[in-house]
Amino acid sequence: MNFFQPQWHILLPQLLPDWFVDLVKIYTPQSEGKYAAQLLWQRGLKNREELLSFLDFNEYQPTSYLAFGQEIKQAIKRIKKAIDVGEKVTIWGDFDADGVTATSVLWEGLGHFFVPHLQLDYYIPNRFKESHGLNKAGLEKLRVSGTTLIVTCDTGSTNLGEIDYANELGIDLIITDHHTLPDERPPVISIINPRYFASTHPLFSLSGVAVAYKLVEALYESLPQIPQQPLDTLLDLVAIGLIADLVELKGDCRYLAQKGIKQLEKQAKKGFRPGISHLLNSCQGNGDRPTDISFGIGPRINAISRIHGDAKFAVDLLTSKDKEYCKKLALDTELANTRRKELQKNVINEVKKKLANIDFSTTQVIVLDDPQWASGVLGLVAGQIAQEYGRPTILLTTVQEENLSQESIKLARGSARSINQIDLYELVSSQQDLLHRFGGHPYAAGLSLPVENINLFRESINQKLRQKITDINLLNMTIEVDLVVTVSQLGKDLFRELKLLEPCGMGNPVPKLLIQNCWFEKVKNYNAEDARSKKVQYIRTVFNILDRSVEEGFPGIWWGHYQEELPQNQPCDAVVELDYNPSNQKYQIRLISVRSSESFPLINQDNYDTISLIDWRNHQYLPEENRDYQLLENCPANWNELQKKYQKTLKQKETLALAYSHQENLNPQQVCQQLIGIVKYLTRTQKNVTREQLKEELQLIDSTLELGLNLLKKIGFKTTKKKNQLSFTKVTPKNNNYKEELEIFYEAIEEEKFQRQYFCQVPLTTLQDLLNHND
Repeated sequence: MNFFQPQWHILLPQLLPDWFVDLVKIYTPQSEGKYAAQLLWQRGLKNREELLSFLDFNEYQPTSYLAFGQEIKQAIKRIKKAIDVGEKVTIWGDFDADGVTATSVLWEGLGHFFVPHLQLDYYIPNRFKESHGLNKAGLEKLRVSGTTLIVTCDTGSTNLGEIDYANELGIDLIITDHHTLPDERPPVISIINPRYFASTHPLFSLSGVAVAYKLVEALYESLPQIPQQPLDTLLDLVAIGLIADLVELKGDCRYLAQKGIKQLEKQAKKGFRPGISHLLNSCQGNGDRPTDISFGIGPRINAISRIHGDAKFAVDLLTSKDKEYCKKLALDTELANTRRKELQKNVINEVKKKLANIDFSTTQVIVLDDPQWASGVLGLVAGQIAQEYGRPTILLTTVQEENLSQESIKLARGSARSINQIDLYELVSSQQDLLHRFGGHPYAAGLSLPVENINLFRESINQKLRQKITDINLLNMTIEVDLVVTVSQLGKDLFRELKLLEPCGMGNPVPKLLIQNCWFEKVKNYNAEDARSKKVQYIRTVFNILDRSVEEGFPGIWWGHYQEELPQNQPCDAVVELDYNPSNQKYQIRLISVRSSESFPLINQDNYDTISLIDWRNHQYLPEENRDYQLLENCPANWNELQKKYQKTLKQKETLALAYSHQENLNPQQVCQQLIGIVKYLTRTQKNVTREQLKEELQLIDSTLELGLNLLKKIGFKTTKKKNQLSFTKVTPKNNNYKEELEIFYEAIEEEKFQRQYFCQVPLTTLQDLLNHND
């Protein structure tokens, strides 16, 4: 298998407590709820309170805006001053769906306190001319217009030079953002950013629109007599931005998305946002599904700036009450979206032509540039290429940008996308000496650099990643398969069960279903059409899928693929997602991945009752009554250790329960210092210690401990072994050069740490397969 083919990991069913299954059944009255229960359990929802708050937002206790502490209090204090004095306030937004909805939330929210277009305005940078974030030319324009306070949304945290410039102009800044923070707090009135919280905090994953909403919430509660509409009327906008952006839908993020979808469904019926109603009509959605956003509204909002550069009318589309005006804007948006699809397809084809000439044995990061590429679709194409080729991908085009002196400079500007295991922001930021500007987060970033730096940037960033990962081909892309089903099980009942997990996103992906030994009929591909019935070069393939459980096929669709790509006249295994198509009111599948059944071994559903491993890793295990099993509570450090335990349980016809947890072990330097400290104590007190005691205290295996003892000899400690006891005496070292022994010891500790982490995180199916074939 090469890196172009993702691996499939199939999650084995786990033994669930009766109370858990019974509780899930309450929410699936039309079915047994066993599939939903299995998925919810696998995703870590193992106690009653967590499960209920996940399934029902009415059971969740949302976090107060006061969690932002002094930052949000300072922001409210400054906004109140602006209200009292009658200052002009400008919202500085961003041109993607999160930034546009965040701008819209602040526009409507602050619009109750300031006169729109007179005391309140908004500024969204042009995607083609300005890129993301604050810029000095824009700040100068706002100064001339009389702005004295800027409230940013979804941007601004790391624009340190621009923040200093705004201060020089006498403009105060309130930053609301969710992107990476600078090393030191910038000199602003307030910076409201959930990245200051720990990753376990319920507000940590908030997107830009959700942070903006929290600021409006604080203002509404501080001046409750002024707003003319309830705060909840903004939640449909919040849901759109949250689901369209790459944030993890957990904690308050999930709560706001769930409430927002309810608001979106309500507005779809009553039409109090005519622009959103037109967008839903365009994507044939009812507003009751997160997919109406992720595949419908979100891409259409993003298409506005991808095609036009200027996204200002997107705010009008979302907030205006003028039905005819919104109808026109919605049509323009739909045409932009179909044009985006065509451009995306063209750029993908051109990128793949360039990739055909690349040596992937020496390429860790894909960096390509072409002055003819449409800049607006580079992020989308980079994301697709990164997933297909298993490498971080950076695509660049050439632009002319004006600086504050109105001078035109030639830059390469583009987008970067990563694969899950690699922190893209850290990787790109390591090259900041070569960059003009950049910003983003671990999975996506935007950047620009002088054209003459492209080749050096390509070489340098590849070298940087090579220092961390020797062979990126080992980081194969993985599709986690949640359930094995037959075609006969597809349909309404299963759909309703899986819908309990919505809204899905990062950390809670759409359930992936494996259908084995299937085949396809009535296969045909189509071009998309725009709002004027003009064909667009954006392909989709439709089909019926069958297996031996059915006589008639079940409908499906494969986006961006041709019919020739489906295996012909042979049994297949397919990974799919189950969906509902409101346009024809039928259930269907989305094909995610497909391959010949003979190509790869798969775990057969018939063997599920003979599970020889139970996965209780990284959480409190639940012993089952009347079941023979052995607990493995200490994380193994190598395959030999795990294999011995596994073979022993097989001989005794028992099940091995993996009940260990991942622990943050000490780094090599700390382990080394601890070993030297122990030996110094033993030397001073003339006490002995066993190898087992040292191994347990330092969390080391025999071979690594031996390297540590060898290092001690070089440092000046003699080890005496008598039976099972070790004693130490201080001696004069022959020389003070022990660098090589130290590095070998450090490397062994790192390898052991990596192995333990692997055994805590590797999918159970992979462990099962390797153990069964490692005789």
